[in-house]
Amino acid sequence: MTEFWLISAPGEKTCQQTWDKLMVATTRTNNLSTNTKFNIPDLKVGTLDVLVGLSDELAKLSTFVESVVRKVAQYMADVLEDSRDKVQENLLANGVDLVTYITRFQWDMAKYPIKQSLKNIADIISKQVTQIDNDLKARASAYNNLKGNLQNLERKNAGSLLTRSLADIVKKEDFVLDSEYLITMLVVVPKTSYADWQKTYETLAEMVVPRSTKLLFEDNDSGLYSVTLFRKAVDDFKHKARENKFTVRDFQYNEEEMKADKEEMTRLSTDKKKQFGPLVRWLKVNFSEAFIAWIHIKALRVFVESVLRYGLPVNIQAMLLQPNKKNMKKLREVLYDLYKHLDSSAAIIDASMDIPGLNLSQQEYYPYVYYKIDLNLLDFKV
Repeated sequence: MTEFWLISAPGEKTCQQTWDKLMVATTRTNNLSTNTKFNIPDLKVGTLDVLVGLSDELAKLSTFVESVVRKVAQYMADVLEDSRDKVQENLLANGVDLVTYITRFQWDMAKYPIKQSLKNIADIISKQVTQIDNDLKARASAYNNLKGNLQNLERKNAGSLLTRSLADIVKKEDFVLDSEYLITMLVVVPKTSYADWQKTYETLAEMVVPRSTKLLFEDNDSGLYSVTLFRKAVDDFKHKARENKFTVRDFQYNEEEMKADKEEMTRLSTDKKKQFGPLVRWLKVNFSEAFIAWIHIKALRVFVESVLRYGLPVNIQAMLLQPNKKNMKKLREVLYDLYKHLDSSAAIIDASMDIPGLNLSQQEYYPYVYYKIDLNLLDFKV
């Protein structure tokens, strides 16, 4: 289960009492969730007007930062290709797995100095994550172009004999070259028609060299035959071959072109390998940065929302709950009973209800401050 609920409630006589009450209600007797304290430092509160404005800004910023976290994670999976099962071990925050990071969350004073105003801290995060987003677009675009060009070349060198590149199949000695009169042609013949080809190829045009055909290559369905004839008979030969369901491939043996194609493939393949390591390292570092920023945004939101709801002086206990999947509905009810006195207008909403047309994530409102953190960041199951 990779879903966490980040909640806050006002301190009773002490914040420890608030924590103890939650623990008794959710873990001591009924195993509804695994809980940890979520440490938020003494941030600068500022004026009420600023907090109200900041509440909206932080909601948008949180959505943006989460989208970048997910993009970087997903792109890591795309880049790792066949090693996708390794993606999870590369998605770390500050060198530890994500669950460890959020359950032992410590505010990063160096990155986000708490002497700054809340607005300034939000701006620092916004600039930092926008930069990561822009860099990701540039790096992904360059790497995807390289990968796309390589895949196109690989596709040309695979597939059916009717369409694939023949450069890696044929050899110089398969052709009559530099002859004024003769030309070697390549013909794709279905396997079921081999006998027909052998019987008829010499008579498809008037000037076919007898016994000149040779099977050069086979795939699952067809064979590639060479045949030598006089240049002036080419059009007639092509026409008759088509009538007999033999496909003449337009191919001229050109050593320079074939060499250039092979070199291009080697170059692209080498470039891709060269870029792979640095790109994965960049993704790991910047995933960590973006994820850390995202959790700091969550902390800011809990703080701002708690001050707006519970007032001053700041006296709140932020708590991180990892719900037991089978008991989510029950956990909601227990939390409601525990905190309903904070806001009687907050009706209980069944978090597991799916009402068509109603986006519950926008509608969720509880008597306590609540934000969900979903650590399932990838669009596929590893």
